[in-house]
Amino acid sequence: MQSTSPRPSPWLELLVTLLIPALILMQLSDPQRLGPLYALLLALAFPLTWGLRELLARRGVNFFAVLGLISILLTGGIGLIELDARWLAAKEAAIPGVLGLIVVGSAFTRRPLVRLILMNPALMHVERIQENLIARGNLAVFETRLRAATWMLGGAFFFSSVMNYLLATWIVVSPAGSPEFNEELGRLTLLSYPVIALPSMLMMAAVLYYLTRAIRELAGLQWTQALRV
Repeated sequence: MQSTSPRPSPWLELLVTLLIPALILMQLSDPQRLGPLYALLLALAFPLTWGLRELLARRGVNFFAVLGLISILLTGGIGLIELDARWLAAKEAAIPGVLGLIVVGSAFTRRPLVRLILMNPALMHVERIQENLIARGNLAVFETRLRAATWMLGGAFFFSSVMNYLLATWIVVSPAGSPEFNEELGRLTLLSYPVIALPSMLMMAAVLYYLTRAIRELAGLQWTQALRV
């Protein structure tokens, strides 16, 4: 059963999963302090603990939360096994890239992924929307809009993939296991939010706006009538 506990503050999540780990990597990786190994382990512990806590609190498997944990573990593995920094860039690009392929691939199926993400009964009055679409004879047109929104969402993931790769190859150039690698990883963590996450969020907001306009035009429902509040 899904937990109804309120979500913690996004600012607290940002602090625990991004700011604190980045500061640990940049400030404590010197051999005179924690050293690269222990600084990396401590930095990874914060987002890893947060992600596990979220999974347990929600009492259900959240695909994106699990993917976040996998990403953290892969980053830690690259640092601990001391793989070439190019593997980090490949990992940073691979996760959103694979998501983009999955999203775009779903546009060719009967159930585009946007429907599962946004047209969710927990989020939207799906039955009310469908009834209005059928009554107005606009169901087929709306399905076309859903597929277009799926392509737009896939584009947002591909943008994130390319930017992740470019940013990682530009910033992280030192060998894994060195203090310099940790410091560069910390800078990458900090810069990834304004350079990648925020633009990607704006692109996804544009997808949401596109769908809300489609619901208003085709189903005759305002956003407050379609959204479960």
